[in-house]
Amino acid sequence: MNKKYILRQTLTMLLLMAGVTYGHCGNIFDNLIYYGRLGYNLGGTAPIGMPATIRSLSKFTIKVNTTIGLDAYKPLGNRWGMMRGFHIENKGMNTDARVKNYKMEMRQGSESLKGVFTGQVVTRVEEWMVTLPLQATYDVSSKVRLKLGPYFSYLLSNKFEGYAYDGYLRVGDPTGDKIDLGTDEASRGTYDFSDSMRKWQFGVDVGADWYFSRQFGAYIDMSWGLSGLFKKDFNTIEQTLYPIYGTIGLTYKLH
Repeated sequence: MNKKYILRQTLTMLLLMAGVTYGHCGNIFDNLIYYGRLGYNLGGTAPIGMPATIRSLSKFTIKVNTTIGLDAYKPLGNRWGMMRGFHIENKGMNTDARVKNYKMEMRQGSESLKGVFTGQVVTRVEEWMVTLPLQATYDVSSKVRLKLGPYFSYLLSNKFEGYAYDGYLRVGDPTGDKIDLGTDEASRGTYDFSDSMRKWQFGVDVGADWYFSRQFGAYIDMSWGLSGLFKKDFNTIEQTLYPIYGTIGLTYKLH
């Protein structure tokens, strides 16, 4: 399904609910209930489907990825509601993958290289961001609340870097000159695509809150980025990479 269609339908649903709020529940800022939120993000940045150029994933390490946020919940009546949030979070991962004829740009010492690489590629991704979720909610019971809606994130800092090693680069295309890359720091090729990353990201978030006491609860969310990690004019990496993360954590009812 087209990602723009998914976002458009989600926004349409939320706008309709906002109209119901305004028409039937008075001021949208009345009767707000606030929740603090602390979570741990599990996931990574990945293409949709494994491309043929990536043969295997030798290592995958999740960093200490956290979310801390404040949410405002507005009940609409008949179990429906809306939730808006302000979250500060970080997301990151380290990978080591075996690739073949993988399009790359890198540096080896003072030399700039561009072509297709066969061997091992280490990637380190790190993002700190402010995220603004806007969700429609439905109370299954007095203890369980389902959530669905878009989110928008602005990156405060970002990093996408790594190195290629234990293989060779064919300059230009698979028939170009062969340059061997070793395993030590002097003989491997390094890359840094941090400046080519988007500052704004958007996607869809779905989840559930479980309130196991009067003030405390737990939650689980799944966020799926619909905007690629890199700017449109970036074409060094052929496949589009998306941030895909699940979050588990605790909530606390403030008011």
